[in-house]
Order: sequence, then C-alpha cells, then structure tokens
Amino acid sequence: MAPVVTVLPPRERFAPGQAGAISLLVRRLADVGDVVVGTAVAAPFDGVTFRPAVPGLWPPAWIAGGAGRYAAAVARIVRAVRPALVEIHNRPDVAWALARRFPRLPMMLVLHNDPQAMRGATSPVLRAAILRRMRVVAVSGWVRGRFVAGLPTGAGVDVVPNCIDLAGLPPALPPAGRDRTILFAGRVVADKGADAFVAACGAVLPDLPGWRARMIGADRFGPDSPDTPFLEALRPLARAAGVDMAGYRPHDRVLAEMARAAIVVVPSRWPEPFGLTALEAMACGAALVASPRGGLPDLVGDAALLVPPDPETGLADAIRDLARSADRRADLSARGRARARLFDCAAARTTLRGLRRAGIAAGGAGPGA
Repeated sequence: MAPVVTVLPPRERFAPGQAGAISLLVRRLADVGDVVVGTAVAAPFDGVTFRPAVPGLWPPAWIAGGAGRYAAAVARIVRAVRPALVEIHNRPDVAWALARRFPRLPMMLVLHNDPQAMRGATSPVLRAAILRRMRVVAVSGWVRGRFVAGLPTGAGVDVVPNCIDLAGLPPALPPAGRDRTILFAGRVVADKGADAFVAACGAVLPDLPGWRARMIGADRFGPDSPDTPFLEALRPLARAAGVDMAGYRPHDRVLAEMARAAIVVVPSRWPEPFGLTALEAMACGAALVASPRGGLPDLVGDAALLVPPDPETGLADAIRDLARSADRRADLSARGRARARLFDCAAARTTLRGLRRAGIAAGGAGPGA
C-alpha cells in the first residue's frame, strides 16, 4: 500500500530536544510506512522515515497565498513518494496550495490551534472550501467549534484528541512522597500566563514554608530559543518572588519534573486549543491547577482546579489552599491519572487509521463535498 505523507508546520522540528507539541504528537501516532516531511534537522527522530523539505529560490506559479516556498518543497517530495494520502498539520494555506497542485490526491488537514487565526481559514468561505476538498480533523471540540462557526449545521469535522503514551512516562512518585514544588512548564510568554504564575507564587510562598516554585521553558521550543523583552522583564520579578527560572529543558526532563512535583499550574490566558501540558501533568500524577479557557475544561473534567489567571489573587488562593491540603492533592492526583488514561495513544491511533482509510476511499473530496 502507498504510504501516508505527514506534513509538519515549517516551524516545527522533528528531532529530540527540539520538538514542539505537534512533532511529538506526530511521532507518537506515526504508522508503519508513514513519511514525515518538515524543515531540515541534523538528527531526526529514529524509527520514522523523515524527508526534509528544502525550499528552492522561488515558488512556482501554482502557489497562492502565504504558503510559498515551503509548500513547493513539500510538493516535490509528494510527487516523488506518490502517497495514498497527504496529512497536513495546522497549515490550511499549505493544505490548499497542495490541493491545487494535486487535485485528485486525498488530503486531510489536522488542526491543533484556532483555525480562525490561521492563514487560509480566517473566513467561513475559506473554511467551507477546505471542507469540500479534504477531510478536516480537530484536536478538541473547541477547535472543531471554531472551524465550523458560520458554516451550515452538520458540517463534518472529526475530533481526534491529542494523546499521550502512558507506557513511556517516567515513574511517578506517590502524592505523599512528591517534592513540595509548584511547577510551571511551557512557553514563557504572556499568553501562557507566565507572569501571572510568578505574581501568584510571590504572594503564596511566604505562607508556605518548605515549598518552592519553578518555571521550565523559554520563549519557544529548543535550546536556541531567543531572549525576549518579556523574559528580560520577568526575570527580576521571578527573583523577587522566589521563583526559579530553569529555562528550556528537553521534553523528557520536563516529564521527569512533573512526575515529582506536587502541583503543576497551567495558567493560560489565551484559549488553549487542547492543553497538552495539562494532560501530561495529570498523567504524571501532579495535582493540577488550570485555566478555564479554550479546550482545557473539557480536557480536565473534574480532575483539576479551574481558576482564571487574572487577577492573580484568585490563582494565588487556589495554589495556597491546594498546597495546604495533602488530601486534596492526593484526590486530584488520582482523578488526573484516571482522566489521562482516556487519552492513551492506542485509541487515537485506531481512530486516525479509520479516518485515513475514509479519506483515501473518498479520493480528492472531503465529507462536505
């Protein structure tokens, strides 16, 4: 059978120590024979065929919109591989450019973020055109709702939640033996509520002898993440609050710290399309405090405290109360681990295979055709 070509967004890096959330998910769900296409990296993940998309000097005439040279480089690989289906992640503009170049080739667009903020999907007219041409998959009900907004009732977008490889997680300490650490892990930007975390920890740490607060992350994924004005302004505030800023750490190190920390906080201001960090924290047995934005409420259910990041007084009260109650932390830890089991990768692989088969059977048309 012909392979499936999986196309990453150009900013993703399909390599250990550099991978963002989409690359990690693609690696977890990769099937036998899949060919992953993305920006060139020195040492891609083992066990999955990877082809670097190397842009030429200019795009050919069939390119439209902002997809540009990256879509042209992907097209050259597609032409050489001759896949049964092309699965494009998080780039409607690239998907549409490839659809124009290969009008009969089955395609599937997988959305990880708000489609209304993406080039090529900002209006209902554009989204309807995409849906007529290819199958569309969203990682959460919230993302699905954003895609179908303004479209006829019944517009077909499938939901395949992000997943986690439970068997690959580090051993988690029991609630009673966990470090008295309040942990933030993720991009250190305002949208993720990094400054709200610092302010809340500064308010609670004087009331919590023996506890510490720690931030893991940088402006973006990878050890070469640049410094930013936001980070420069946050560092003195973190020092004054007693928050340790550890900087970027590889994904396995992040999971190891989640498996030891008593509390993980996900204080996002922007609507999280899914909330993979929250899922990882639950799977690792931490008691979770999360924002009630985007897809987070549906993800965590009753397995977390849902608290807005602003004003930080509410976040501080939630962290303080949770730190003072070992029973409440143990209860959330148990609920979180049970909730995370619903998102194991085995079920997601089965669902994705079925959608790929349906897409191949439909040919170059989506369910809205």
